[in-house]
Amino acid sequence: MASPLSIRERAGARRSRRTGRTRRGFTLIETAMATVIIGVGVVAMVDAQEAFTRSTLWSSHATTGTFLANEIREMARHMSRHDPVTGLWLEGETLHGWGPETGESSVSGFDDLDDLDGLVFGEGGDFPGPINAYGEVIPDIGDDGLPVRDEDDNIIPMFGWTQQVLVEKVSPFDYATSLPAGFFEAPSGSWSGSSVGGYPVRVTVIVSYQSAAAPEPIEVSRVSWIVPE
Repeated sequence: MASPLSIRERAGARRSRRTGRTRRGFTLIETAMATVIIGVGVVAMVDAQEAFTRSTLWSSHATTGTFLANEIREMARHMSRHDPVTGLWLEGETLHGWGPETGESSVSGFDDLDDLDGLVFGEGGDFPGPINAYGEVIPDIGDDGLPVRDEDDNIIPMFGWTQQVLVEKVSPFDYATSLPAGFFEAPSGSWSGSSVGGYPVRVTVIVSYQSAAAPEPIEVSRVSWIVPE
């Protein structure tokens, strides 16, 4: 008859069984679950990186858009509302003086705000652009930090950006109310009336950007200001 195991032998057997259990490998289910968890983490990191990149790009675009809008504002800062020589007048029902006058066919020739109404500076617009406060075309910048030029050594404008300018006559009592360009108020009783050129104007600059892959431009920035009468 075999002798019973000693206390020391039984304890050694239990330790051996525990050691065997702790050394077993991952099961197929555990491996699959670990793979899923790691995959979800990687996807989340990639999504976060893409969101950060989009946010950074939009922030950069917003800064550029505000800069381009303020360049137009700075250019127009010293302009009168209407032509300082001819002014704005009605001949019957025909309005004269709104928009560029005869001979004003370039940016350097514009001398009043209504000259800018409806103009677009940039690809597909009325003039090359975008432009700076001096009316000069802002060039695209290459990786070397220098303006990009074509084969004829002409400066290539800043790619994808346009500046649209809107000039509106507004009510002197409510700047949010737009008035037709030919609007005026005839004298009535003690009221002396208001001439067609005697109203404040609101100038709005809309800056848009269109990437090479985009089907249409996207508005990035809009800046407005009032020029009183």
